[in-house]
Amino acid sequence: MGRVRRLGVLGGTFDPIHVGHLLMGQTACEELGLDLVVFVPAGVPPHKHKQQREDARARLAMTRAAVAADSRFAVSSVDIDRPAPHYTVDMLDLLSTEYGLEPDAVFFIMGSDSLAQLHTWHRPEVVSQRCILVAIRRPAFDVLPEHVYERVPAARGRLRLVQMPEVGISSTLLRHMVRRGRSIHYWVPVAVEDIIRTQGLYRARLGQTAGQRG
Repeated sequence: MGRVRRLGVLGGTFDPIHVGHLLMGQTACEELGLDLVVFVPAGVPPHKHKQQREDARARLAMTRAAVAADSRFAVSSVDIDRPAPHYTVDMLDLLSTEYGLEPDAVFFIMGSDSLAQLHTWHRPEVVSQRCILVAIRRPAFDVLPEHVYERVPAARGRLRLVQMPEVGISSTLLRHMVRRGRSIHYWVPVAVEDIIRTQGLYRARLGQTAGQRG
């Protein structure tokens, strides 16, 4: 691929990454004419620090395996490699510098449920100035742009809404499926399924957690 002029950034815990995440990246790429979508596995997101998550390196390996066959996608370990706390605004600054792009060429992709919480993020006004905000609209959860602008005025004119069919899948659901011994084939790329199986991810950890809760 030549020089990237329009960069999509899709962050998440990816615990594990699944087809819904890939469809988000593909939808944004096609609708917005992006040259590349970078998936950024989270280190320790401030709003999720109390949740149990798979080892960051395992999540990074699964994400790389999931996107390896698609030249439109790449993976960055920028959040995992740097010390906490991990804030979106800092990640955007690092990626913008790495790719040599101005804010109007960086598209931060999220679900509409995340957009509704933009005002709770670290320095949301600055986040809005560092990129174009892209919300993947879900039929079951929508958000009105005006409600976002009321809480984060800097987001006005910086928001793009992209429609995508509902995909009834979540990482939480997949972890519980693995714990119960159910197949996750077709729910995740085959390469991700192989990593989960060969490394024994989720099964022991979630089994122990369930036992402790009685």
